[in-house]
Amino acid sequence: MTGQPPVEIDTSRPHPARMYDWYLGGKDNYPVDEEMGRQMLALEPRTPVMARVNRAFMHRATRWLAGQGVRQFLDVGTGIPTEPNLHQVAQEIAPDARVVYCDNDPIVLAHAGALLRGTDEGVTEYLQADVRDPDTILEGARRILDFNEPIALSLIALLHFVPDEDGAHELVERLLADLPSGSYLVVTHATADFTPELSKTATEKFRAAGVTLALRSREEFTRFFDGLELVEPGVRVPHQWHPELGEPVPGQDDGYIPGYGAVARKP
Repeated sequence: MTGQPPVEIDTSRPHPARMYDWYLGGKDNYPVDEEMGRQMLALEPRTPVMARVNRAFMHRATRWLAGQGVRQFLDVGTGIPTEPNLHQVAQEIAPDARVVYCDNDPIVLAHAGALLRGTDEGVTEYLQADVRDPDTILEGARRILDFNEPIALSLIALLHFVPDEDGAHELVERLLADLPSGSYLVVTHATADFTPELSKTATEKFRAAGVTLALRSREEFTRFFDGLELVEPGVRVPHQWHPELGEPVPGQDDGYIPGYGAVARKP
């Protein structure tokens, strides 16, 4: 694991990675995360289902990519380890898969050991970095991944915490720019398209807690894939993207899940 300076965990405000852990039933979170999580549950009782749907999308997309011959993965916004992790899904299909995880929450760093238990044939590594610092991410990834071979860039349930003021679309472009032809972009993203009033209230509650929530429209989401070749079936509600590649999420139905997911190839 790449050496990192000691970082203190900020428990004064909720953090998306720790809230995600709470939604999934984990224990690596703090009262501030649970409090914010319960506020979201009061607004939308299916919030934990949404978290599991995002996780399941990552599993299916990883299986699909590994089945296409992709052997390298860069997962930014990894979150607190929840099995099966991305490397376990990839290495089950391709034991020699190489995976780089990246997150900005030091609590993820504290549990990174669980992210590094892969196959003997493959490689897993963890970087402590923020998506807003793509050059640091790419520099660290180059030490583990071969940038002459395709790489799958995974951004699961991350970009809706990166506002336009921070250049969300430009950050994705920068990360993709160094990846070779044949690489892939994998994204899920929350939206207000289906629940505008509820989403407005949720955004305000997050803002009051010091967290920015950027719930983009389908058009804004699709912009992340400009210049790329969308994989069929294109931009979909996450649980409708290749459902045959995974098991249904408990509590999931055929109704809306307020978000989008897609996978696209770099020409």
